[in-house]
Amino acid sequence: MSTAVGKPISRVDGRAKVTGGARYTAEIDLPHLAHAAVVGATVPSGRVTAIDAGRAAAADGVLAVLTHENMPRIASQPPLLPSLLGSAAPGETFFPMQDATVHYAGQPVAIVVADSHERAQYAASLLDVSYERADSTTTIDEGRDAAYEAETLFGGLMPGRNERGDVEAALDQAPVRVEVAHRYAANHHNTLEPSATTAVWDEDRVTLYDSTMGIRASQLTVSRYLGMPISHVRVITHFVGGGFGGKAMTWPHVTLAAMAAREVGRPVRLSLTRPQTYTSHGHREEQEQRLTLGATRDGRLTAVRHEKLSVTSPFDDWAEPATGVTSQLYRCENYLGVHRLIRGNTMTPTFMRAPGESLGVTTLEVAMDKLAYATGVDPVELRLLNRASADEHGNAWSSDGLEECLRTGAERFGWAQRDPEPRIRREGDWLIGSGMAVAAYPMAFFMPVQQARARIYADGSAVLQSGTQEFGTGGTTAMTQVAADGLGMSMDDVTFEAGDTDLPNASASVGSMGASMISAAVHTAAVELRRQLIETAVKDPDSPLHGADPSAVVVDDSRMSLDDGTGAGETYAALMQRHHLTMTEAIGSWTPPPMDTPHGLLTFGAHFTEVAVDPDLGLVRVRRMVSAFAPGRVLNPKLARSQLMGGMLWGLSQALLEGNRMDPRYGRWGSSNLGEYLVPVNADAPDVTIEFVEVTDPVANPLGVKGVGEIGQVAVAAALMNAVFHATGRRVDELPMAAELVMDPPGTRV
Repeated sequence: MSTAVGKPISRVDGRAKVTGGARYTAEIDLPHLAHAAVVGATVPSGRVTAIDAGRAAAADGVLAVLTHENMPRIASQPPLLPSLLGSAAPGETFFPMQDATVHYAGQPVAIVVADSHERAQYAASLLDVSYERADSTTTIDEGRDAAYEAETLFGGLMPGRNERGDVEAALDQAPVRVEVAHRYAANHHNTLEPSATTAVWDEDRVTLYDSTMGIRASQLTVSRYLGMPISHVRVITHFVGGGFGGKAMTWPHVTLAAMAAREVGRPVRLSLTRPQTYTSHGHREEQEQRLTLGATRDGRLTAVRHEKLSVTSPFDDWAEPATGVTSQLYRCENYLGVHRLIRGNTMTPTFMRAPGESLGVTTLEVAMDKLAYATGVDPVELRLLNRASADEHGNAWSSDGLEECLRTGAERFGWAQRDPEPRIRREGDWLIGSGMAVAAYPMAFFMPVQQARARIYADGSAVLQSGTQEFGTGGTTAMTQVAADGLGMSMDDVTFEAGDTDLPNASASVGSMGASMISAAVHTAAVELRRQLIETAVKDPDSPLHGADPSAVVVDDSRMSLDDGTGAGETYAALMQRHHLTMTEAIGSWTPPPMDTPHGLLTFGAHFTEVAVDPDLGLVRVRRMVSAFAPGRVLNPKLARSQLMGGMLWGLSQALLEGNRMDPRYGRWGSSNLGEYLVPVNADAPDVTIEFVEVTDPVANPLGVKGVGEIGQVAVAAALMNAVFHATGRRVDELPMAAELVMDPPGTRV
């Protein structure tokens, strides 16, 4: 039997990427291609009073200037639903350029189409737009008094309030009580490839080359906006330069590209500039979180109260659901989680890597560190003491591994040698501290049936196809491994094709569910095709396997044989050629478990970090990170390790560097490029150690795959915040932990 799954195989598309053979959306070459430049509003609220397009329209190469005055109207506005549902998935329930109203700075108010990218951008700069500005709200401080409690979040999928027991009574009676109040700056996705869409019409059908995490979501959304049959919209994406949630939903620029192409009668490419990515496909919202723990003197939790306040758009109740994991990670009879929102002049926030849990679990894990010091219990032992064996409804975990993650991580890190006393260890001018945190991320079974097609050709090659997308995670490689094992073939003979809505249906690869849902469909298709060929062989009088029990036939390196030592058997190719088959195929379908499946659905991990802090300058240097994860079956440890490391380093970035703030005077983001919005570089990366705790999960999918896309980032910030406290003896309650927050106050005794 072939065994490709579980091996650290390099990316099958690696050569194409490093040699320039891979073509991304903004590199698709089409005849007579035109280019669109978006003009964004410069005010956060009000209305457009006039647009002088004379100079822009007269510029060389300009084909059209589109505004709310001449832009066609959309057919309908789809509701706000996550893309993994397999439905239309607009990023917000507002479509621009339909009237003169301005809801947020950067909102598209005009599009200039020209025969080159440079000419379009230049002509767009000539457009003169006048506004009547209205009062705006862009920050928590401006809208705090108008905050309201959200009834539902995530397009109505999750409640805004989550409670059990009597939290207030339990807190009043708790012998030990700790509280944390954190403020988190907004974050932006900053993918290596800014979003882009190329649209080309063929009579009443449109093909979109879109940089997206969900080709099916783009297809369904654009068809709704334009009032077209779904089959008349085709979406293709072969390579995507990162998504991180910013390309999970379908944002207005995708449909605007299609509308512009139809207006000028030729293919149009709309590529967002780097500054436009800050106002065009959502962000992680500015937020405040307050969490209170009640406990016994030996550290057993009796109450958890978790409150979140954040800014949403004028038209959508959107917030990262911060309480999904904090309500069930630890045993506690009394829990209250509440989300409150402020309607602000910003576009609708959206998914961003580990949405909700990245900061929600961070808040909890800093509180747990405070509780450890308040009770004198070691932080690792405190987590083990309170570790839950079931979710909040009493359903046992589909698979666990948290205890093993904690013990494995602690051993590799050398946690037992740590002196818990803060501000004790020093190396020259640097204070040295260590901190830890638990990570957990939910499995989201919201998606519809997933499909894949398996084909074997008479030359012995195989092709597996599914309408999913590759956006840098290595999914194409992992699915090739799954297909090879399912068929009993060498990987060299198998090709996996994706990135086209003409292929069998698959949902957007979001929520860390891409590997799980697509591998299930691919595995099912491959196994079904293998079964069909074995059935054909055992019924064929000319086959060496004629009359054999199908269950006794094994397949290795494309050869079907009996596992009886006789060596009797034949290859797929020989069987097909004898039957005059050029190709044979099977469709595989996988239906995910229902949302109310009676199992707890979390993936677990644990982080251990060491930092060096210069207390005079406020500098924090992360020296090493050790993490252990229990992600179910690991399809490819090289790819999984890469994903987890990327998440861990993004957690470092979130803790120390990344943050954007609105300037309330202008209602705009203070940073809109990578010169001002800080992200880590190689020099910022510490030594990173990743350990796998493999657990068997019969619920996740037929292969036991849970996913690693987001768990790596969850609560890394907490581990670093706790390490900074251990180094300095002071808690920092904001992210990012800027130098001025970390440095010793004047007069501090060293």
